[in-house]
Amino acid sequence: MTETVSGTARRGKGGRKGLKIDRIFTTPGVHPYDEIRWERRDVVMTNWRDGSVNFEQRGVEFPDFWSLNAANIVTSKYFRGAVGTPQREWSLKQLVDRVVKAYVDTGVANGYFASETDAEIFDHELKYALVHQLFSFNSPVWFNVGTKSPQQVSACFILSVDDSMESILEWYKEEGTIFKGGSGSGVNLSRIRSSKELLSSGGTASGPVSFMRGADASAGTIKSGGATRRAAKMVVLDVDHPDVAEFIETKAREEDKIRALRDAGFDMDLGGKDIVSVQYQNANNSIRVSDEFMRAYEADAEFGLRGRLNGEVVETIQARDLFRLLAKAAWECADPGIQYDDTINDWHTNPESGRITASNPCSEYMSLDNSSCNLASINLLKFLGADGTFDTERFVKLTELIITAMDASITFADFPTEKIGATTRDYRQLGIGYANLGALLMATGHAYDSEGGRSLAAAITSLMTGVAYRRSAELAGVVGAYEGYARNAEAHKRVMRKHAAANDEVRTLDEMDKAIHAVATKQWQECLKAGEKHGYRNAQASLLAPTGTIGLMMDCDTTGIEPDLALMKFKKLVGGGSMQIVNHTVPRALEMLGYQQEQIEAIVEYISENGHVVDAPGLRLEHYEVFDCAMGERAISPMGHVRMMAATQPFLSGAISKTVNMPEQATIEDIEKVYYEGWKLGLKALAIYRDNCKVGQPLSAAGSKTEAKEEPAAVTVTEVRPVRKRLPKQRPATVTRFSVAGAEGYMTASSYPDDGLGEVFLKLGKQGSTLAGVMDAFSMAISISLQYGVPLETWVEKFTNMRFEPAGMTDDPDIRMATSVMDYIFRRLALDHLPYDERAELGIFTAGERAMQANGEDPATLHVEDVVDHDTLAQTAEITRPAPAQSAPAAPEAHSSMEVIESRQGRTADAPLCLTCGTKMRPAGSCYVCEGCGSTSGCS
Repeated sequence: MTETVSGTARRGKGGRKGLKIDRIFTTPGVHPYDEIRWERRDVVMTNWRDGSVNFEQRGVEFPDFWSLNAANIVTSKYFRGAVGTPQREWSLKQLVDRVVKAYVDTGVANGYFASETDAEIFDHELKYALVHQLFSFNSPVWFNVGTKSPQQVSACFILSVDDSMESILEWYKEEGTIFKGGSGSGVNLSRIRSSKELLSSGGTASGPVSFMRGADASAGTIKSGGATRRAAKMVVLDVDHPDVAEFIETKAREEDKIRALRDAGFDMDLGGKDIVSVQYQNANNSIRVSDEFMRAYEADAEFGLRGRLNGEVVETIQARDLFRLLAKAAWECADPGIQYDDTINDWHTNPESGRITASNPCSEYMSLDNSSCNLASINLLKFLGADGTFDTERFVKLTELIITAMDASITFADFPTEKIGATTRDYRQLGIGYANLGALLMATGHAYDSEGGRSLAAAITSLMTGVAYRRSAELAGVVGAYEGYARNAEAHKRVMRKHAAANDEVRTLDEMDKAIHAVATKQWQECLKAGEKHGYRNAQASLLAPTGTIGLMMDCDTTGIEPDLALMKFKKLVGGGSMQIVNHTVPRALEMLGYQQEQIEAIVEYISENGHVVDAPGLRLEHYEVFDCAMGERAISPMGHVRMMAATQPFLSGAISKTVNMPEQATIEDIEKVYYEGWKLGLKALAIYRDNCKVGQPLSAAGSKTEAKEEPAAVTVTEVRPVRKRLPKQRPATVTRFSVAGAEGYMTASSYPDDGLGEVFLKLGKQGSTLAGVMDAFSMAISISLQYGVPLETWVEKFTNMRFEPAGMTDDPDIRMATSVMDYIFRRLALDHLPYDERAELGIFTAGERAMQANGEDPATLHVEDVVDHDTLAQTAEITRPAPAQSAPAAPEAHSSMEVIESRQGRTADAPLCLTCGTKMRPAGSCYVCEGCGSTSGCS
């Protein structure tokens, strides 16, 4: 625990004594760098899809225990200076020294430390913790601190907008500034009057959804840091706003538009000239629900929507109808998420300064308008000893160290706007969190979805926040409480008591969580005592962030609060090459569960061959749940994720960045239940993602067409059985080599000499793999159906627009973008084997035909005598599309853990491809992170 010293010690604000810093990891007289074995490496990062070199720096220096991937990401993302110049950083020492110096100098200048010796210890301890991957600051710290750039340390911003054109335009400007700097922001638009209200001039107001279009266009233009990925932003609307239904449906309606326009022949490919007509794609949307609304939902009662000008009810609706609309939209396109307003503000430490109305893009930072938060995350697995105990003493000391450093950073930090800077300095919001919880639970033999797992997570989270606020109170005694504390003192202390009371309610189940909980209880007692005496230095202290890039920097197996993604992962090898390995956590967990070495080896070998533990030799059934993951044979249920969030939420100042994944077959009612249970369990925010939900096949429309075509046969009195018409032994064939988002395959389409397509064979995936087997079976089913007389256009109707990964750019000039391999295959078959009029009805055109349409010409003029000549088609196809070798193509090599999962589980994963290096990204909270280069899809 921290002490103060007397005598001639340096004094802080108001003559108060500075902090005495204890050594945790370092040795007196020995610099932490001198205890490490350093090695030189070459960092060469390529886009494996085209072989281009994205980044190259040779001779960089890292500790020998850092993985190749962690070193690559830090070198390419965080080292400053022009590549190839002497000014470029080349060692992790330089990076850490640059950053830590700013923290130490600020601490010394502002009286944080009792003596120069304490400042030196702080310097050494911080450097030790960073180079040993015990924790990491968020990315803006590594980008900016110690450079000539503005010293921005925050990744999360919350803006505000009022009901005036001046405020709305200022919002556009501020948001653009933040995006340009590579960060993300959130805003609540509920102050803007609805489209059902009048302007002072007598006209009708546009409404917030209308102004969202302008902000969305701005975000799509600026994007993030000038990069190719979209900007990260959150847009929130209160549930009692009269335009709430329109807001809920915005993104779902745009998904319908994408499908309809593409089927009508518009160029909706990525980068296509017509894609700009699609709106609202650059933000996450969330609805703020109140307890009043949720109680009306429970009671199946009416709920009033209130005007923004006078607060009077302008429309009455059924609460359940609106909640169903919310769940339906989320089912269709994963938006909007939900935020629980009264819960958020019940845990608000500064209610006298204003309500919490919005969040950052990933929903973990929730605080006052025009504020920001700098984050740091602890690597939990580093505190698990070989004997299976959790090192609470060092965990406590490290948390103290991090909070001290983070608070100092607010003193020297720069901010994108004056308003944000003023609010952040007055309230000094911090966001300490952790990563590797999922790996820690597995390594200790705890199932993620279990009472034991939730108890351990709750105890650790409570300990972290209790120590953070205790240190915050001690800092207040040295350098003063935050400026807004005086007017919010009673509210802040009330929330501290709520945290402490929640800690008392934690139900411990084994020796590990009992030991952690005992220390947490002591920390909360000391926190309350110190807070009564000094107040608090920070309005907020903790949250759970995605930890995407910094999680890879720390070599974490799992991000944030997430469970293990799967039991297999992708590993790059020094000197080139890669391999698929069983997670190191698995044998550690088996050892903890009491298995002998021979049994562990057999189980690990089984997992390496099958990707799961079901029927693993010698593994007891009661231990299966320990190895449940986010994806795979035994995927954790949606409510398992929700229950884990609920276990940790009472011990966080902010919220949790996490998306609850739901299977494709989940219903609207299932989503409704998850959103309702999130409220009942006390969460602050919740978002879902249903597999393959982004664009659905319009089955009702396709079905009606098919039924109409088949109706005459249905009313025939005489029973007619279809007769199979087999192809001759020699027949014309088209061989197409294709690539969809980098996934390569081959299609052989054989035709009757005079009567259209009769056989399709597809090769995709490694011979003998599950995927290859499924594609073979699918090919036979399609071929037999064609030979029994099922029209090709029927299959085209059913399978075009089907969405699943891999999805994206193709190498076919006629089909530049495909939503799945199936979408591509049947569009290609339609172009090759259907006459123009049938393709036109289906909205499928060649590149030339689309060009004619764009010029106002009718492509039908090209097809007056539109008869498919199969012999000519087969001859020309051999020229334009190279034929494969006789043997089946090898399965594409995996380049990320997500691709390993796909290869092992025979299914595609809903995750985007990295636009920098081409690999499939992995979930990180409510964002995605690329294991290859560290790029993220959300805020840094």
